[in-house]
Amino acid sequence: MSSTWLLALAGGVLIGLAATLLLWLNGRVAGISGILNGVLFPHSRDVAWRGAFLLGLIAAAGIYMAFVPRAPQPRADFPRAGLVVAGLLVGFGTRMGNGCTSGHGVCGIGRLSVRSLIAVCTFMATAVATTFAVRHLWS
Repeated sequence: MSSTWLLALAGGVLIGLAATLLLWLNGRVAGISGILNGVLFPHSRDVAWRGAFLLGLIAAAGIYMAFVPRAPQPRADFPRAGLVVAGLLVGFGTRMGNGCTSGHGVCGIGRLSVRSLIAVCTFMATAVATTFAVRHLWS
């Protein structure tokens, strides 16, 4: 039996715990795009916790990849230019949607926000349509 579902469950619990602790201890929502925006364009003195949160995300991913056998590896067969364009489009979308999947999906839905529910449904529909187009129409 594969332990993939256990790893996914553990990851989900850790994400939920981190989001809950950030809200309880700091009064902030764990929306990654907003946290990154606050580091890149600081308006107040809260850059330290934002930087620590982002470094923790990167370090956790590195630790996972280093210590979990057969951890998923980044795909090398995607063109770099396409990844840059995709990243810019995601950044544009998070600004347009006033938040990202972590802010709306993990935190917003947990707070029963109707706006977040609509945003997540839009994210998912767009992801399904994009995947279909790339895999079946573009190839």
